[in-house]
Amino acid sequence: MHKVSDFRSDTVTLPTPEMREAMAMAELGDDVLGTEPTVTKLEKMTADVLGKEAGLFVPSGTMSNQIAMALHCQPGQEIICEFGAHTYNNESGALAYIAHAQVRPVHGEYGVMNPAEVERLIRPSNIHNPRTALISVENTHNAAGGTVIPQENIAALAEVARRHHLKYHLDGARLWNAHVATGMPLKEMCAPFDTVSVCLSKGLCSPVGSVLVGGRDDIERGRYIRKQLGGGMRQSGLLAACGIVSITKMIDRLKDDHANVKTLAEGLKKLKGVELDLGTVHTNIVYFGVPGREKEFDGWMQRLAEKQVLALYLGSRWRMVTHNDVDAEDVQRALAAWQEILD
Repeated sequence: MHKVSDFRSDTVTLPTPEMREAMAMAELGDDVLGTEPTVTKLEKMTADVLGKEAGLFVPSGTMSNQIAMALHCQPGQEIICEFGAHTYNNESGALAYIAHAQVRPVHGEYGVMNPAEVERLIRPSNIHNPRTALISVENTHNAAGGTVIPQENIAALAEVARRHHLKYHLDGARLWNAHVATGMPLKEMCAPFDTVSVCLSKGLCSPVGSVLVGGRDDIERGRYIRKQLGGGMRQSGLLAACGIVSITKMIDRLKDDHANVKTLAEGLKKLKGVELDLGTVHTNIVYFGVPGREKEFDGWMQRLAEKQVLALYLGSRWRMVTHNDVDAEDVQRALAAWQEILD
Protein backbone atom coordinates (compact mmCIF):
# COMPACT_ATOMS: atom_id res chain seq x y z
CA MET A 1 0.00 0.00 0.00
CA HIS A 2 1.21 3.47 -0.88
CA LYS A 3 1.28 6.54 1.36
CA VAL A 4 -1.62 7.95 -0.65
CA SER A 5 -3.99 5.75 -2.67
CA ASP A 6 -4.62 7.91 -5.72
CA PHE A 7 -7.50 6.66 -7.88
CA ARG A 8 -8.14 9.96 -9.70
CA SER A 9 -6.68 8.84 -13.03
CA ASP A 10 -4.12 6.53 -14.60
CA THR A 11 -2.29 9.70 -15.64
CA VAL A 12 -0.97 10.17 -12.09
CA THR A 13 1.58 7.34 -12.39
CA LEU A 14 5.23 8.21 -11.91
CA PRO A 15 8.09 7.07 -14.17
CA THR A 16 9.57 3.74 -13.13
CA PRO A 17 13.23 3.43 -12.08
CA GLU A 18 13.95 1.85 -15.47
CA MET A 19 12.47 4.90 -17.20
CA ARG A 20 14.58 7.29 -15.15
CA GLU A 21 17.67 5.30 -16.11
CA ALA A 22 16.61 5.30 -19.77
CA MET A 23 16.23 9.09 -19.65
CA ALA A 24 19.73 9.48 -18.22
CA MET A 25 21.23 7.30 -20.95
CA ALA A 26 19.13 8.50 -23.91
CA GLU A 27 20.90 9.56 -27.09
CA LEU A 28 19.67 13.03 -27.94
CA GLY A 29 19.38 15.34 -30.92
CA ASP A 30 16.84 17.88 -32.16
CA ASP A 31 13.48 16.50 -33.21
CA VAL A 32 12.38 19.62 -35.11
CA LEU A 33 15.53 19.33 -37.23
CA GLY A 34 14.83 15.62 -37.73
CA THR A 35 17.93 14.49 -35.82
CA GLU A 36 16.43 13.04 -32.61
CA PRO A 37 17.40 9.35 -32.66
CA THR A 38 15.44 8.26 -29.59
CA VAL A 39 12.25 9.91 -30.82
CA THR A 40 12.74 8.33 -34.24
CA LYS A 41 13.14 4.93 -32.58
CA LEU A 42 9.93 5.39 -30.54
CA GLU A 43 7.93 6.54 -33.57
CA LYS A 44 9.05 3.59 -35.67
CA MET A 45 8.52 1.12 -32.83
CA THR A 46 4.98 2.35 -32.16
CA ALA A 47 4.06 2.31 -35.85
CA ASP A 48 5.40 -1.23 -36.19
CA VAL A 49 3.56 -2.46 -33.08
CA LEU A 50 0.28 -1.00 -34.35
CA GLY A 51 0.76 -2.04 -37.98
CA LYS A 52 1.04 1.41 -39.57
CA GLU A 53 3.63 3.01 -41.84
CA ALA A 54 4.80 5.86 -39.61
CA GLY A 55 4.41 7.53 -36.23
CA LEU A 56 4.55 11.02 -34.75
CA PHE A 57 5.50 11.68 -31.11
CA VAL A 58 3.47 14.51 -29.57
CA PRO A 59 3.14 15.99 -26.07
CA SER A 60 -0.44 14.89 -25.38
CA GLY A 61 -3.36 12.76 -26.48
CA THR A 62 -5.39 15.87 -27.15
CA MET A 63 -2.77 17.15 -29.59
CA SER A 64 -2.56 13.73 -31.23
CA ASN A 65 -6.32 13.52 -31.75
CA GLN A 66 -6.60 17.10 -32.95
CA ILE A 67 -3.80 16.68 -35.48
CA ALA A 68 -5.71 13.71 -36.88
CA MET A 69 -8.95 15.71 -37.04
CA ALA A 70 -7.19 18.53 -38.85
CA LEU A 71 -5.65 16.04 -41.28
CA HIS A 72 -8.98 14.50 -42.19
CA CYS A 73 -11.35 17.50 -42.13
CA GLN A 74 -11.53 20.73 -44.04
CA PRO A 75 -13.03 23.79 -42.29
CA GLY A 76 -16.80 23.52 -42.15
CA GLN A 77 -16.90 19.76 -42.48
CA GLU A 78 -18.43 17.38 -39.98
CA ILE A 79 -17.24 14.58 -37.70
CA ILE A 80 -19.39 11.74 -36.39
CA CYS A 81 -18.44 10.39 -32.96
CA GLU A 82 -20.10 8.95 -29.87
CA PHE A 83 -21.86 11.47 -27.62
CA GLY A 84 -19.51 10.89 -24.69
CA ALA A 85 -16.30 10.89 -26.75
CA HIS A 86 -13.23 12.55 -25.28
CA THR A 87 -12.55 14.40 -28.54
CA TYR A 88 -16.00 16.00 -28.33
CA ASN A 89 -16.30 16.66 -24.59
CA ASN A 90 -12.86 16.92 -23.05
CA GLU A 91 -10.51 18.64 -25.48
CA SER A 92 -11.55 22.26 -24.85
CA GLY A 93 -13.51 22.69 -28.04
CA ALA A 94 -10.40 22.04 -30.12
CA LEU A 95 -12.40 20.45 -32.94
CA ALA A 96 -13.96 23.84 -33.60
CA TYR A 97 -10.84 25.86 -32.87
CA ILE A 98 -8.20 23.82 -34.72
CA ALA A 99 -9.95 21.73 -37.38
CA HIS A 100 -12.83 24.24 -37.70
CA ALA A 101 -15.14 21.22 -37.86
CA GLN A 102 -18.52 20.59 -36.32
CA VAL A 103 -19.67 17.40 -34.62
CA ARG A 104 -22.70 15.17 -35.18
CA PRO A 105 -22.73 12.95 -32.09
CA VAL A 106 -24.35 9.53 -31.76
CA HIS A 107 -25.81 8.28 -28.49
CA GLY A 108 -24.12 4.92 -28.12
CA GLU A 109 -24.58 2.02 -25.72
CA TYR A 110 -21.56 1.74 -23.40
CA GLY A 111 -19.72 3.87 -25.97
CA VAL A 112 -20.67 1.62 -28.90
CA MET A 113 -22.24 3.38 -31.90
CA ASN A 114 -24.88 1.66 -34.01
CA PRO A 115 -23.48 1.47 -37.58
CA ALA A 116 -26.94 1.88 -39.11
CA GLU A 117 -27.52 5.07 -37.13
CA VAL A 118 -24.08 6.38 -38.08
CA GLU A 119 -24.87 5.75 -41.73
CA ARG A 120 -28.19 7.58 -41.43
CA LEU A 121 -26.37 10.63 -40.04
CA ILE A 122 -23.96 10.92 -42.97
CA ARG A 123 -24.98 14.05 -44.83
CA PRO A 124 -26.31 13.81 -48.37
CA SER A 125 -24.50 15.77 -51.04
CA ASN A 126 -26.27 19.10 -50.87
CA ILE A 127 -25.01 22.67 -50.96
CA HIS A 128 -26.91 23.40 -47.73
CA ASN A 129 -25.23 20.65 -45.72
CA PRO A 130 -21.81 20.39 -44.15
CA ARG A 131 -19.88 17.53 -45.70
CA THR A 132 -19.34 14.52 -43.47
CA ALA A 133 -15.61 13.83 -43.50
CA LEU A 134 -14.73 11.52 -40.61
CA ILE A 135 -15.96 8.83 -38.23
CA SER A 136 -14.08 8.70 -34.92
CA VAL A 137 -14.15 5.86 -32.37
CA GLU A 138 -12.80 5.84 -28.79
CA ASN A 139 -11.46 2.50 -27.48
CA THR A 140 -11.50 2.01 -24.57
CA HIS A 141 -14.29 4.50 -23.97
CA ASN A 142 -13.48 6.62 -20.93
CA ALA A 143 -16.89 8.13 -20.18
CA ALA A 144 -18.67 4.80 -20.60
CA GLY A 145 -16.45 3.25 -17.92
CA GLY A 146 -13.34 2.10 -19.76
CA THR A 147 -15.46 -0.17 -21.92
CA VAL A 148 -13.99 -2.12 -24.82
CA ILE A 149 -15.55 -1.49 -28.23
CA PRO A 150 -16.17 -4.88 -29.90
CA GLN A 151 -14.03 -5.44 -32.97
CA GLU A 152 -17.06 -6.50 -35.01
CA ASN A 153 -18.59 -3.08 -34.34
CA ILE A 154 -15.34 -1.38 -35.36
CA ALA A 155 -15.31 -3.42 -38.58
CA ALA A 156 -18.95 -2.54 -39.34
CA LEU A 157 -18.24 1.17 -38.85
CA ALA A 158 -15.18 0.84 -41.09
CA GLU A 159 -17.39 -0.55 -43.84
CA VAL A 160 -19.73 2.44 -43.47
CA ALA A 161 -16.76 4.81 -43.68
CA ARG A 162 -15.33 3.15 -46.78
CA ARG A 163 -18.69 2.95 -48.51
CA HIS A 164 -19.11 6.72 -48.12
CA HIS A 165 -15.44 7.60 -48.74
CA LEU A 166 -14.94 8.91 -45.20
CA LYS A 167 -11.80 8.84 -43.09
CA TYR A 168 -11.72 6.71 -39.93
CA HIS A 169 -9.83 7.63 -36.75
CA LEU A 170 -9.26 5.79 -33.47
CA ASP A 171 -8.78 7.65 -30.21
CA GLY A 172 -6.88 4.76 -28.65
CA ALA A 173 -5.59 6.57 -25.57
CA ARG A 174 -6.27 3.36 -23.63
CA LEU A 175 -6.08 0.94 -26.55
CA TRP A 176 -3.43 -0.96 -24.58
CA ASN A 177 -6.11 -1.80 -21.99
CA ALA A 178 -8.49 -3.06 -24.68
CA HIS A 179 -5.70 -5.23 -26.08
CA VAL A 180 -4.90 -6.75 -22.67
CA ALA A 181 -8.59 -7.27 -21.82
CA THR A 182 -9.40 -9.07 -25.08
CA GLY A 183 -6.09 -10.64 -26.09
CA MET A 184 -6.66 -9.34 -29.62
CA PRO A 185 -3.45 -8.41 -31.49
CA LEU A 186 -2.85 -4.68 -31.65
CA LYS A 187 -2.29 -4.73 -35.41
CA GLU A 188 -5.68 -6.35 -35.91
CA MET A 189 -7.36 -3.80 -33.68
CA CYS A 190 -5.81 -0.90 -35.61
CA ALA A 191 -6.08 -2.25 -39.15
CA PRO A 192 -9.45 -0.68 -40.06
CA PHE A 193 -8.36 2.88 -39.17
CA ASP A 194 -6.59 5.54 -41.22
CA THR A 195 -5.02 7.03 -38.08
CA VAL A 196 -4.66 5.86 -34.49
CA SER A 197 -3.69 7.88 -31.41
CA VAL A 198 -2.22 6.02 -28.42
CA CYS A 199 -1.16 7.44 -25.06
CA LEU A 200 2.02 6.55 -23.17
CA SER A 201 1.16 8.37 -19.93
CA LYS A 202 -2.17 6.61 -19.17
CA GLY A 203 -1.32 3.43 -17.32
CA LEU A 204 2.04 2.91 -19.00
CA CYS A 205 3.81 5.30 -16.59
CA SER A 206 5.53 7.63 -19.06
CA PRO A 207 5.50 11.21 -17.74
CA VAL A 208 4.46 12.76 -21.06
CA GLY A 209 3.48 11.82 -24.55
CA SER A 210 1.26 10.20 -27.16
CA VAL A 211 1.99 8.83 -30.61
CA LEU A 212 -0.16 9.30 -33.71
CA VAL A 213 0.30 6.56 -36.30
CA GLY A 214 -0.97 6.17 -39.84
CA GLY A 215 0.09 6.36 -43.45
CA ARG A 216 3.43 7.98 -44.19
CA ASP A 217 1.92 10.94 -46.07
CA ASP A 218 -0.60 11.67 -43.31
CA ILE A 219 2.09 11.56 -40.63
CA GLU A 220 4.36 13.93 -42.55
CA ARG A 221 1.49 16.38 -42.92
CA GLY A 222 0.77 15.86 -39.24
CA ARG A 223 4.34 16.81 -38.40
CA TYR A 224 3.71 20.19 -39.98
CA ILE A 225 0.50 20.66 -37.96
CA ARG A 226 2.33 19.65 -34.79
CA LYS A 227 4.81 22.46 -35.41
CA GLN A 228 1.98 24.93 -35.97
CA LEU A 229 0.46 23.93 -32.62
CA GLY A 230 3.73 24.46 -30.78
CA GLY A 231 4.37 20.75 -30.38
CA GLY A 232 7.76 20.71 -32.07
CA MET A 233 10.10 19.63 -29.29
CA ARG A 234 13.90 19.62 -29.28
CA GLN A 235 15.77 17.07 -27.12
CA SER A 236 12.52 15.15 -26.63
CA GLY A 237 14.41 11.87 -26.60
CA LEU A 238 14.42 12.31 -22.82
CA LEU A 239 10.67 11.72 -22.93
CA ALA A 240 10.70 9.26 -25.79
CA ALA A 241 13.08 7.04 -23.83
CA CYS A 242 10.32 6.54 -21.26
CA GLY A 243 7.86 5.77 -24.05
CA ILE A 244 10.10 3.00 -25.33
CA VAL A 245 10.08 1.42 -21.86
CA SER A 246 6.29 1.84 -21.75
CA ILE A 247 5.77 -0.10 -24.94
CA THR A 248 8.34 -2.80 -24.32
CA LYS A 249 7.81 -3.39 -20.59
CA MET A 250 4.54 -1.95 -19.27
CA ILE A 251 1.68 -3.24 -21.44
CA ASP A 252 1.35 -6.77 -20.08
CA ARG A 253 1.16 -5.58 -16.48
CA LEU A 254 -2.12 -3.75 -17.21
CA LYS A 255 -3.83 -7.03 -16.34
CA ASP A 256 -3.03 -6.23 -12.69
CA ASP A 257 -4.93 -2.93 -12.99
CA HIS A 258 -7.90 -4.79 -14.46
CA ALA A 259 -7.90 -7.30 -11.60
CA ASN A 260 -7.71 -4.51 -9.03
CA VAL A 261 -10.59 -2.54 -10.52
CA LYS A 262 -12.76 -5.65 -10.59
CA THR A 263 -12.18 -6.12 -6.86
CA LEU A 264 -12.85 -2.43 -6.27
CA ALA A 265 -16.07 -2.44 -8.31
CA GLU A 266 -17.42 -5.59 -6.70
CA GLY A 267 -16.71 -4.15 -3.25
CA LEU A 268 -18.32 -0.80 -4.04
CA LYS A 269 -21.41 -2.52 -5.44
CA LYS A 270 -22.09 -4.02 -2.00
CA LEU A 271 -22.02 -0.68 -0.17
CA LYS A 272 -25.11 1.16 1.03
CA GLY A 273 -26.75 3.32 -1.62
CA VAL A 274 -24.18 2.69 -4.37
CA GLU A 275 -25.49 2.43 -7.92
CA LEU A 276 -22.92 0.68 -10.13
CA ASP A 277 -23.25 -1.31 -13.35
CA LEU A 278 -20.66 -4.10 -13.22
CA GLY A 279 -21.32 -4.72 -16.91
CA THR A 280 -19.36 -1.55 -17.74
CA VAL A 281 -16.24 -2.56 -15.81
CA HIS A 282 -14.11 -3.99 -18.62
CA THR A 283 -10.66 -2.61 -17.91
CA ASN A 284 -9.30 -0.18 -15.28
CA ILE A 285 -12.09 2.38 -14.73
CA VAL A 286 -15.19 2.26 -12.55
CA TYR A 287 -17.98 4.84 -12.39
CA PHE A 288 -20.65 4.79 -9.71
CA GLY A 289 -23.31 7.00 -8.23
CA VAL A 290 -24.98 7.40 -4.86
CA PRO A 291 -28.39 8.75 -5.91
CA GLY A 292 -29.94 11.39 -3.70
CA ARG A 293 -26.71 12.28 -1.91
CA GLU A 294 -24.98 14.39 -4.55
CA LYS A 295 -24.95 17.47 -2.30
CA GLU A 296 -22.62 15.58 0.05
CA PHE A 297 -19.97 14.85 -2.61
CA ASP A 298 -17.73 17.80 -1.79
CA GLY A 299 -17.55 16.71 1.82
CA TRP A 300 -16.92 13.11 0.86
CA MET A 301 -13.93 14.09 -1.25
CA GLN A 302 -12.44 15.81 1.79
CA ARG A 303 -13.16 12.82 4.03
CA LEU A 304 -11.56 10.45 1.52
CA ALA A 305 -8.46 12.64 1.38
CA GLU A 306 -8.22 12.56 5.17
CA LYS A 307 -8.09 8.78 4.86
CA GLN A 308 -5.33 9.05 2.23
CA VAL A 309 -7.66 8.10 -0.65
CA LEU A 310 -8.09 10.33 -3.71
CA ALA A 311 -10.98 10.03 -6.17
CA LEU A 312 -12.94 12.31 -8.49
CA TYR A 313 -16.61 12.99 -8.96
CA LEU A 314 -17.81 14.18 -12.34
CA GLY A 315 -21.29 15.60 -12.13
CA SER A 316 -23.45 12.96 -10.46
CA ARG A 317 -20.91 10.12 -10.71
CA TRP A 318 -17.69 9.15 -9.00
CA ARG A 319 -14.80 7.82 -11.07
CA MET A 320 -11.97 5.65 -9.75
CA VAL A 321 -9.13 4.39 -11.92
CA THR A 322 -6.56 1.70 -11.12
CA HIS A 323 -2.97 1.88 -12.33
CA ASN A 324 0.62 0.93 -11.60
CA ASP A 325 0.85 3.10 -8.49
CA VAL A 326 -2.09 1.51 -6.65
CA ASP A 327 -2.18 -2.12 -5.53
CA ALA A 328 -4.53 -4.58 -3.83
CA GLU A 329 -3.92 -3.01 -0.42
CA ASP A 330 -4.80 0.42 -1.79
CA VAL A 331 -8.07 -1.05 -3.06
CA GLN A 332 -8.90 -2.39 0.40
CA ARG A 333 -8.07 0.99 1.97
CA ALA A 334 -10.43 2.69 -0.49
CA LEU A 335 -13.25 0.23 0.19
CA ALA A 336 -12.87 0.68 3.93
CA ALA A 337 -12.98 4.48 3.52
CA TRP A 338 -16.10 4.33 1.37
CA GLN A 339 -17.85 1.96 3.76
CA GLU A 340 -17.27 4.34 6.67
CA ILE A 341 -18.51 7.33 4.64
CA LEU A 342 -21.65 5.61 3.37
CA ASP A 343 -22.75 3.90 6.57
